[in-house]
Amino acid sequence: MADTLKGARLKGGLRPSRKYGEDRVCAEKGCDTRLSMYNRREYCYTHAPVRFPRVRGRVVPEGT
Repeated sequence: MADTLKGARLKGGLRPSRKYGEDRVCAEKGCDTRLSMYNRREYCYTHAPVRFPRVRGRVVPEGT
């Protein structure tokens, strides 16, 4: 039984989720999609503007 590991519980309280208001709808004109109170954005998934993640690394020059 010497090969077993035991861990300790995490201590401290859990932080509650942030809320952004209830009964919100998509900001797109004519869209009646209700947004979750946990969604911080103002548009639904269908109308959200395209966002690209930050890419790390070197910049490759054009024509290479």
